[in-house]
Amino acid sequence: MGSWHFELKELGWSDWFEQRAECKPSVTVARVVAVDRDQLLLMDQTGPFRAKLAGSYLYRHHLSQELPCVGDWVYVEKQPGDDLGLIHSLLARKTMLRRRSAGESIEYQMIAANVDNVIIVQSCHFDFNVKRLERYLVMVRDGGAEPYLLLTKTDLVEPAVLDSQLSEIRSAGITAPVITLSNVTQEGVDDLRRLLLPGVTYCFVGSSGVGKSTLINQLIGRALLKTKAVSGTGEGRHATVRRELILLEGGALVIDNPGMRELGILGAESGIDGSFSDITSLTSSCRYRDCIHTREPGCAVLEAVKSGEINQDHYENYIKLREESEFCQMSYAEKRKKDRDFGRYIKSAKKDLEHE
Repeated sequence: MGSWHFELKELGWSDWFEQRAECKPSVTVARVVAVDRDQLLLMDQTGPFRAKLAGSYLYRHHLSQELPCVGDWVYVEKQPGDDLGLIHSLLARKTMLRRRSAGESIEYQMIAANVDNVIIVQSCHFDFNVKRLERYLVMVRDGGAEPYLLLTKTDLVEPAVLDSQLSEIRSAGITAPVITLSNVTQEGVDDLRRLLLPGVTYCFVGSSGVGKSTLINQLIGRALLKTKAVSGTGEGRHATVRRELILLEGGALVIDNPGMRELGILGAESGIDGSFSDITSLTSSCRYRDCIHTREPGCAVLEAVKSGEINQDHYENYIKLREESEFCQMSYAEKRKKDRDFGRYIKSAKKDLEHE
């Protein structure tokens, strides 16, 4: 392996982290590149190395969202000659991408941290779905990152179909920048390259088979990420199995993601407000302050839907996502309370046993 040397800002470090970092003897900061079971791949000024979480950290932190994920900055101790570094704590997160865990569990699953821009990828051919786009936008804005939309496989649809899809996006009130691209004809690839700036972190998200890994391989210039052949129908096949932070030759940092079949949201009120600003901007004009915009008289939102100012599907998705978020947040709060009550019961029982 050749010699490495980086400035931390090349790895995404900024004044925001500098102002919040603590000076700790014998401990330095490094960025999480990948998470592999009980080990993490980190990167600092000297290059990549592996590390594990200190036992004291694992003892204090049990929730998955409290554990380091790709993009996090961590405090790590590593002496010359050590095979593994030892991670002692996690720096504050500037932004985060998280979703509700798949299945029945009411828990957060961390996707990535400290991402500046999230590129939401959909295929024009099989995957295009405005309601799913809105769901992704809620997740991105709730975590504090800036969203971009990337429509791939434009070579598989007629120009009129692509124009219709772009019109559908705008009519839904979605204002995020849109890039259209074909991995086959290369049309739009340069537009994406111009978006990727040095020292800035980008995360690619989307369903399986929309071409994320193929595209990132093109940006890298070599087949670093595994891909699978496109099926006879033109639909891609999922290949990425883990999240990984990659430093491109031009200096941008990108994170590829396994395709997401489920995208549950949990406590994402701020993301919903930001993604449906055309609706929420009308709420101050409602007759009642506690209007929930479903059947109340004098509701400005319902009036806008009735007049056609607000798209009906867009409005219905807003109500659905808001109700889902509120229900899951309530369930999550109840679960956390039960966990805390159980923890207090265990501590009390231990004390009783010690005094017997």
